[in-house]
Amino acid sequence: MTAPRQPEILLELRAVHRTHGDGAAAVHALRGVDLVLRAGELVAVMGPSGSGKSTLLNLAGGLDAPTAGEVVVEGVSLDSYGRTELARVRRRALGYVFQDLNLIPALTAAENVALPLELDGVRARDARVEALRALEEVGTPQLADRFPDDMSGGQQQRVAIARALVGPRRVLLADEPTGALDSETGEEVLAVLRRRVDAGAAGLLVTHEARHAAWADRVVFLRDGLVVDAGETSATVGGAVARA
Repeated sequence: MTAPRQPEILLELRAVHRTHGDGAAAVHALRGVDLVLRAGELVAVMGPSGSGKSTLLNLAGGLDAPTAGEVVVEGVSLDSYGRTELARVRRRALGYVFQDLNLIPALTAAENVALPLELDGVRARDARVEALRALEEVGTPQLADRFPDDMSGGQQQRVAIARALVGPRRVLLADEPTGALDSETGEEVLAVLRRRVDAGAAGLLVTHEARHAAWADRVVFLRDGLVVDAGETSATVGGAVARA
């Protein structure tokens, strides 16, 4: 009997190291981390402050390069891309929700969300249609023509998530995406990420909240740049948190 076909691997970290500085002052942010994300899978990354969570996310998103090892997105190593090509990959394949949001103050919500598409050559009118669809998905269509300074922190967070979801991206990276949201709204945002993943994307979620990690299929627990625990959500969250 033929074994069931495994879902496509969309993101892979292979023996990834990241060291900052040299000699005695060197900081080993990640030490040989291996990680595989398949289509339809949401993986949570947990660990204490300084464990390497944000470094891992930056490497996965092509915002930083590993000291050793490689990051592979949709079957191609990011090392093989030049700067222009890497920027194109980030626009087309990788959706990133930054912890500090990184919205552009001079652009409206719809313009912020549409920007990655327009930079990729999509006509402004078509990009706005996609942006409005993404804002609708996160429950904030009424913010389309509002500027970031005219929004609450929670509203800005939703717009940032809409920007990560817009277009054909299949790898979603989220660094504490519910940080500025109340409990109920945070759960709604996680439900949006979950739906996107269930539709065929792969998601990597950095969080310090066990209840948020419970939305994931697997949890990877980092300490001092090493993966110290990994497994299915129900078994891993409670045990890993208890050992933190």
